[in-house]
Amino acid sequence: MPDLLIELFSEEIPARMQARAAQDLRQRVTDGLVEAGLTYAHAGAFATPRRLTLALEGVLDRSPDTREERKGPKVGAPDKAIEGFLRGAGVAREDLEVRDDKKGQVYFAVIDRPGRPAAEIVAEVLEDTIRNFPWPKSMRWGAGTLRWVRPLHRILCILSREDGAEVVPLTVDGITAGDVTEGHRFMAPGEIRVTGFEDYAAKLKRAKVVLDPEERADAIWNDATNMAFAAGLEVVEDRGLLSEVAGLVEWPVVLMGKIDEAYLDLPPEVLQTSMREHQKFFSVRDPKTGQITRFITVANRETADDGATILSGNRRVLSARLADGAFFWQNDLRVARDARMQPWIDALADVTFHAKLGTEADRVARIAALARELAPSVGADPEAAEQAARIAKADLVSEMVYEFPELQGVMGRYYALEAGFDAAIADAVAEHYAPLGPSDTVPTAPVSVAVSLAEKIDKLTGFWAIDEKPTGSKDPFALRRAALGLIRLVLSNDLRLPLSRYFAETAEASDLLAFFHDRLKVHLRDEGIRHDVIDACLAMDGADDLTLLVKRARALADFLKTDDGENLLQGFKRANNILTQAEEKDGVEYSFGADVKFAETDEERALFAALDAEGPRIEAAMQAEDFGAAMGALAQLRAPIDAFFEAVQVNADAQVVRRNRLNLLSRIRRLCLDVADLTRIEG
Repeated sequence: MPDLLIELFSEEIPARMQARAAQDLRQRVTDGLVEAGLTYAHAGAFATPRRLTLALEGVLDRSPDTREERKGPKVGAPDKAIEGFLRGAGVAREDLEVRDDKKGQVYFAVIDRPGRPAAEIVAEVLEDTIRNFPWPKSMRWGAGTLRWVRPLHRILCILSREDGAEVVPLTVDGITAGDVTEGHRFMAPGEIRVTGFEDYAAKLKRAKVVLDPEERADAIWNDATNMAFAAGLEVVEDRGLLSEVAGLVEWPVVLMGKIDEAYLDLPPEVLQTSMREHQKFFSVRDPKTGQITRFITVANRETADDGATILSGNRRVLSARLADGAFFWQNDLRVARDARMQPWIDALADVTFHAKLGTEADRVARIAALARELAPSVGADPEAAEQAARIAKADLVSEMVYEFPELQGVMGRYYALEAGFDAAIADAVAEHYAPLGPSDTVPTAPVSVAVSLAEKIDKLTGFWAIDEKPTGSKDPFALRRAALGLIRLVLSNDLRLPLSRYFAETAEASDLLAFFHDRLKVHLRDEGIRHDVIDACLAMDGADDLTLLVKRARALADFLKTDDGENLLQGFKRANNILTQAEEKDGVEYSFGADVKFAETDEERALFAALDAEGPRIEAAMQAEDFGAAMGALAQLRAPIDAFFEAVQVNADAQVVRRNRLNLLSRIRRLCLDVADLTRIEG
């Protein structure tokens, strides 16, 4: 079986599009081949700035012959119906077969399709893939009609066998497929003829092209960290930047340069952001001081002067960028020191947050009031919480944040300290957006927690009030992220915070609480806590207290993983089913009156004794919110319940005995339902 190699060679593909494009190439080609009957053993896709590559191993030489039998209309049906069937099946009328069916004779078409050579199928699939490739943005060039992300120059498409390689006959918009690629644009220009993937990858490596993006990224990171270590420094980790830079070069050459001393006093976040956003440089810091002193750049070629000219040029451009940053920093410091940020606070009245929710100043007023209200619940000083909230958004109108919006909050902390605010208030300004994602650190300082909670509650209740809720995959205001952030704040800090109190002014408060519960299910899924377990706990009182809810759900999940838990669940379901059926049949509720004096068997008496012993323990544990102890007490009921059902017939002939046993089952149901709504547990 042959191997297939495809390369689409073009001008530079934007780094942010490369990974997705490689995946799309693999999916569209492999799906098309398989649909046409051409299977394969393994597929690998790669991308460099100038090429998308797909390598398939073990492709069939040709698609298999197929035979399809298609049932048609009845014999004697109208001619139009028969002609439509003939067109759909692609056969002539004389080719139809008449067969007996349950309802009489019907026509059948037998469609034989001979297999086709691999090259023919590959050509069709690849042409369709190229012409309909899902680039986020594409262009046309010259007089052609083809659209591609950048001008497409070559198509390499070969089927390789032990006896040689076959070029797939294909021409797309004047570009004819061949067995030729090109090496590095500067260090190894010119054509390279290849015979298969191994030959292709090896020749590209000799021509200064590293095909695998992961290999390029590893090489960059290893060279950068080794270079920094040799100077007693460390590279600031930035996986997103590493992936982007690996998509900018085919032959990575790592160079380290110094930052002009005039800019070393800038906040490290300013240096890092400026270098990352404008220059795609990595930051290198002194681990002893945390100060960023150097930068790492990645060139796409080796030079005779070992990169000295490249570094010199990059340093000049970087200095110009950092000069802008220094200018913004000095201007902002004057506002912070001389006016304690007041001009920015006043300017928020001219910044619209949302047309229906007012200005940023309006929002700050709401957050400040809410932070003050929340402060006692999180152990924060109300005055400090309110003060932190009132300056939290001030840096939005600073010059530095206008240039680098991603620094909002970070710069606010610096400015708050320069303005003379306490460190706890300054830290709250920096942390009030957090946590922004699942890997982001959760604030723990009381003032920070109060302001962060207030910011997220105001955002969620505000957008709920104006009916701007997430729908499907659309969440333009990042409300799901805000809800998950609030959940992490509450759980990480073990806060007892009944959310309904803060949602009360929202017309759809219950809907918002349900939204939180859905986010909580997503959050707990990684812990292995099933949705039905959470649903069983949501049915209990206090479901708006997320800490209490999660403690109960974790205890129940752990209990149900044990043999006692699983068997008790089955015993509860059996008791509940028998009781429910009897109550429906008799039209009464069996909820009291069970008396041990009517017990006829030792198993009944043992169950009475167990319920008398464990009931008070369960009640005390639930009052103390010790759900583990409550589950442990429930576990003691497993054996007597099992024995009861093994030995006792509930629906006895004697009505007094029957009613007593049904009322005994109601005690089981009530005790279990006091812990969680086990009716919602599946299985």
